[in-house]
Amino acid sequence: MRELKLALMVMCTTLTAIAAQFKFYIGPIPYTMQNFAVILSGTLLSPIYAFSSQLLYLLLICLGLPIAAGFRGGIHVLLGYTGGYLMGFPITALLMSLLTRIYLKSRNKQLYELSRSDIVALLLLSIIAALPTYILGFIVFCYYAVPGTSLFQWASSVTSSLGLNFDNPLLLLFAASVLIFLPQDVLMDHLLAIILAYNITKTLKVKGVATP
Repeated sequence: MRELKLALMVMCTTLTAIAAQFKFYIGPIPYTMQNFAVILSGTLLSPIYAFSSQLLYLLLICLGLPIAAGFRGGIHVLLGYTGGYLMGFPITALLMSLLTRIYLKSRNKQLYELSRSDIVALLLLSIIAALPTYILGFIVFCYYAVPGTSLFQWASSVTSSLGLNFDNPLLLLFAASVLIFLPQDVLMDHLLAIILAYNITKTLKVKGVATP
């Protein structure tokens, strides 16, 4: 059982690294599929393994492995203007794991027994779990995107183009660094992660393997 948990943990770490390379840029910010891997680790793994999968990912980046978005590596990646999002990954994975297990226990269900209503409930919980990533991402982005910088000008431009006009600089930066990413994060990345976690555990159950 422990070997299975470790294997799934490493799988989630690897998926996070792979998902980082599926990206497109919204201005200077790379939008990746990493939220998919983070929520998958939280849904599929127990809290300590979920947290460890993303902590391992950050450690490998710090050691210089080119597994961040754009095949970058090094501690400077975590210290850049998008570093807050990355630092939130372990907390989000941990929180998603705790929320998932609390919910399943309240429903007296296993992950492989999810109904459509359960998937919707977990999707809503994933928004709560993702808050640390969004909050840390926003805080670090604000540190770099002060008025007068190119980052602030981009934030102003992108929010204005979407019809989101804010006089308050913090609201403007929040919209540019969080709100514009939220719909796809939840409706694509998080949903796919929950469905995949369900299918993985269902396959393990069919094969007679104890689920993590």
